[in-house]
Amino acid sequence: MSTLQLRDATPDDIPVMLTLSHAGDARGANTPPLHPTNFSDPRYRSAFDEITADPSHRLIVAEIDGEIVGTLQISYIPGLPNLGMKRGMLENVHVRADHRGSGYGKAMVEWTIAQCRQAGCGSVQLTSNKVRSDAHRFYARLGFVATHEGFKLKL
Repeated sequence: MSTLQLRDATPDDIPVMLTLSHAGDARGANTPPLHPTNFSDPRYRSAFDEITADPSHRLIVAEIDGEIVGTLQISYIPGLPNLGMKRGMLENVHVRADHRGSGYGKAMVEWTIAQCRQAGCGSVQLTSNKVRSDAHRFYARLGFVATHEGFKLKL
C-alpha cells in the first residue's frame, strides 16, 4: 500500500471532490448525472470559500502518489453540554471505488479522529444514509456506535 497523504483541499480540487461525492451518492441509479461543465458553477467556489474561511471547518483530500483518492469534511462544533465539550463532525467521507477495501478509508477516519483530539474534541460524530449498510459496518469496525436517530428537514 502506497503512503496516503491527507491535506487541506484547494479550489483546484473541487472537481475531484464533487466527482467522489457524486460517485458515493446513496441514491444509486436515481442519482442525477454529474456534468463536468457544472464544476465551474460559482456556487461551488462560494461554498468552498465559506467553508475554508472558517477555521472550525476543513475540507480534506487524500492522495496516493499525487492522485486524489478520497475526500472528507471535518467541522469542530462547540457545545454547552458536558462542560462545554467540543464535538468533531465528520461529513462527506468518500473513497474512490477502485481504492475501497485498501485501508485508505480507515486511515482517513483515524487521521480525522486524531485531528479532532488535537482540536480538543471529546467525541466524533457522523451521519450515514440508512441505505449504506456497508458504510455502517465500516464505521462500526472503527468503533463508532449508532447511539442516536437522525432527522432531516429539506428546505
